[in-house]
Amino acid sequence: MRIILVGYGVVGKGVTTILAQKYAEKVKDYGFNPKIVAISDIDGAVINPRGLSPEKLEAIKQRGYPISADPEFGNPGINALEVIESVEAEVVVEVTPVNIQTAEPAISHITKAFKTGKHVVTTNKGPLALAMPALTELAEYNNVYLRFSGTVGGGTPMLEFAKRCLAGDKIKAIRGIFNGTTNYILTEMSQNQVGFQDALSSAQKLGYAEREPSMDIDGFDTACKVVILSNWIMGKKITLKDVDRTGIRDITLQTLTEAAERGNTIKLIGSIDDNKPTVKPTEIAKTHPLCVSGVLNAVTFSTEYAGEQTLVGRGAGSIETAGAVLRDLLDIKHKLANRMLNSNLESYK
Repeated sequence: MRIILVGYGVVGKGVTTILAQKYAEKVKDYGFNPKIVAISDIDGAVINPRGLSPEKLEAIKQRGYPISADPEFGNPGINALEVIESVEAEVVVEVTPVNIQTAEPAISHITKAFKTGKHVVTTNKGPLALAMPALTELAEYNNVYLRFSGTVGGGTPMLEFAKRCLAGDKIKAIRGIFNGTTNYILTEMSQNQVGFQDALSSAQKLGYAEREPSMDIDGFDTACKVVILSNWIMGKKITLKDVDRTGIRDITLQTLTEAAERGNTIKLIGSIDDNKPTVKPTEIAKTHPLCVSGVLNAVTFSTEYAGEQTLVGRGAGSIETAGAVLRDLLDIKHKLANRMLNSNLESYK
């Protein structure tokens, strides 16, 4: 499987690290032979149609920017759209930064990949939050796969759990904590009795929150994940504008203290059911399965037959998210193998 990697930040480097480290193991255990044939970043690209070796990938990572200065395979000035169009590959892995205003440049990268017959694995929530129904239709029209496990739950397989482990059951509702940054802030406020600003500062110092933290604390990140879950798991056709969203800026120590007196606490909960999808601070019992601490994520699927099923795990981190990319690549590999098998069976009829 030939792969074009678009974006070479924290997650992009995590992807190259995992593929380099696990290369021999994956070939042996899964018959999966991934080859990164190009890496595109803001300064240009490195391209080798035969595949960049694990040693070369490590050398590129160690050298740092600009990656296009590589003496063997560097291509300064070439942009990602040109790379996607001109380099032969089966899959584009899109891991550029999230933009929830226009979803660019990721949405252009994804649509270009589809139109050139390439499957896409992305960790970018922007295009899915703003245009998931349209992108799904475009993928189907071009007979390619779109996978995005890393957009929800990071290394915790929330999407796969619902699709595979709960297959055959009807998921009636989904509730969860989908943002580790806000969960850390609320945990600090509740357990250590520190104010919102102090808890936010602590999250920023630890690298959990960005310098400009509105994506997390105003609920946008959680809302993006609610959109993805709504469309992928529950078959809805919604975008970010359809989510009723409230962040955590107005949560005070007094609010948390009053909740604690009732044996409860406050968490930022994303909810999907028959009503309007919502993101809002919600009072829940401290004994509830969703009441997890720190940067953990948790999701509860309410099903027709199995009742409530809760999954807990880490929601972020470069290696965790890169692991989700690897799962998606393996899924596409299996889908392609089944497609070929079915095609061969049809030819014998």
